[in-house]
Amino acid sequence: MSFLKVNHLKVYYPVRGGFFKRVVGHVKAVDDVSFELKEGETFGLVGESGCGKTTTGRVITSLMKATAGEIIFEGKDLTKLKHKELYQYKKDIQMIFQDPYSSLNPRKRVLDLVAEPLRNFEKLSPQEEKRKVQDYLEKVGLNPESIYKYPHEFSGGQRQRIGIARALTLKPKLIIADEPVSALDVSVQAQVLNFMQDIQKEFQLTYLFISHDLGVIQHMCDRIGIMYRGRFVEQGTSEDIYNRPQHIYTKRLLSTIPDLDPENREKQSLLRKEVNEEYEQSYDQYFTKDGKSYDLKPISNTHFVALP
Repeated sequence: MSFLKVNHLKVYYPVRGGFFKRVVGHVKAVDDVSFELKEGETFGLVGESGCGKTTTGRVITSLMKATAGEIIFEGKDLTKLKHKELYQYKKDIQMIFQDPYSSLNPRKRVLDLVAEPLRNFEKLSPQEEKRKVQDYLEKVGLNPESIYKYPHEFSGGQRQRIGIARALTLKPKLIIADEPVSALDVSVQAQVLNFMQDIQKEFQLTYLFISHDLGVIQHMCDRIGIMYRGRFVEQGTSEDIYNRPQHIYTKRLLSTIPDLDPENREKQSLLRKEVNEEYEQSYDQYFTKDGKSYDLKPISNTHFVALP
């Protein structure tokens, strides 16, 4: 049995027009998305801004509602649960947000920020709460005595660690990380990513890792799903995607990964130009007339591609 199974997930927003504001169409933010997560693995959702990856993550955490589809977590369909039943599952699924500068209330101390999830689910004395918060700050590499500081007194990387500590306090089983390092300096990104891998082993976490950065995804993920306009165009292991890409959109994304070797930059620039030309010329072969991708089809036991 899969740890998390998303079946035919759809999130549509109505478009209204005319004098009476009738529904004249829909924006399909997520359009028939399916994937599975095994316990302890990291699955990456990749795509350009607006492809539906963040919406998918928010629906799984119940921050948004699905229009249709199933989200089966440990055998229970979360979309069918009533509020009280769903509330119990919320502690098992936590989210790390993109921007540590805006996701932490600047008027609250670290003690209150990290303790907030605990206060929603557990009744602890002030002393127990303080001790628990300090324990988790220490686990994420911060000084336990910094509980009375405010977010502006920390660096970007430290703020993201505070966000991670807040997500860990309820001992979740699944963490959805939405662009967790995109707002950080490149020098800090590797530290946070390596730290996230360390705590994954320590806490036996499963990650749904959302990013537009294929370099970050390669470093973090066991399996990857490439999204375009709310649908998958390719799914596979990290090796499948990076060594044997099949869809032209996947190839185009991969061509944008910068090569740090100056001698290879000219070669990469030519490759990027070739891929972009191929993308323009073969677009109709990979997408329908309305720009949608086709359904995924298996080309191996682990590799699936959206082909006609």
